Amino acid sequence: MAGIINRIKQFARSPQGRRTIASARRAASDPRRRAQAQRLVTRLRGTRR
Repeated sequence: MAGIINRIKQFARSPQGRRTIASARRAASDPRRRAQAQRLVTRLRGTRR
């Protein structure tokens, strides 16, 4: 389990990881994207019962 976490940390520190994080932050700040993500989460929670 620790190996997976270390690999995620390593990716987050890489240039590609930084670009991915920046892109995710921009998408999260967009109200339309936030609503889209919320609908997806709601749908996923509803089907797993």
